[in-house]
Amino acid sequence: MSICPKNKSSKSHRDMRRANWKMNAPTLVKCSKCGALTMPHRVCKSCGSYNKREIVKVED
Repeated sequence: MSICPKNKSSKSHRDMRRANWKMNAPTLVKCSKCGALTMPHRVCKSCGSYNKREIVKVED
């Protein structure tokens, strides 16, 4: 058995619901220490710093 809708959904209502299924590029910011692009509020992968402090030791 499947679920039957109580009322018919119009084409515009269906399409407005489906319009939110879009991909967007991730937000990138410059690292304050080394200048590499990283996602905000995360430790920099290239230098290991967060909020101008070294959090993770990165080996070269």
